[in-house]
Amino acid sequence: MSARLRTLTVLAAAGAALLTAVPQASAEVEPGGWTSVSPTFTVQERGCGQVDGLTFRLTCSTAGGDQRAERRYATYTGGTRQFEGYFRVSSLSGSRISLKQTFNESASGPYFMLAVERGGRLYAVHGGTTLSNAGTVGATVRVNTVHQVGSSHRTYINGSLQHTYASPGGSFYDKFGAYRTDSGSGPATVVWSDVRFWRK
Repeated sequence: MSARLRTLTVLAAAGAALLTAVPQASAEVEPGGWTSVSPTFTVQERGCGQVDGLTFRLTCSTAGGDQRAERRYATYTGGTRQFEGYFRVSSLSGSRISLKQTFNESASGPYFMLAVERGGRLYAVHGGTTLSNAGTVGATVRVNTVHQVGSSHRTYINGSLQHTYASPGGSFYDKFGAYRTDSGSGPATVVWSDVRFWRK
């Protein structure tokens, strides 16, 4: 084998090793047939809520009233929708802060809410089911929701299915950020990243 060929072989092997060492980019769960979409959104700041890009803050410890810092995405009806995003609770002096909602516009109320308690427990607000204890301050957590309108709503934490909920028909939209639940209070700061949406 010539010196040049040996060099090319070594370089190719090193390149292959590098490729396998690089972490895989985030990808949707339940793969197959998804089309990427970019729904429009509005920013909601109420009470002591503050939004700065993908950083969402509740600056007060008020245990009443509408305290929210969120993005509210466009309404969808029918079909199957998937949300994916990564959040990091960078500070939480309060507790029971909603992070991600699937809102039932037809019923004028939250349909599914993922919230965090001080200490890191992630739970479904309606029913109180624990999904994970991964939401500790400083940890980055991946969340996917797969919503088949009129059938079911599934929630994945760090790629693992943790919650399944029956879904009615109607109109829905996604929201995420930091929102005081009825039994919660701030202060809290939540940073989101790599938010994506699909449909099929």
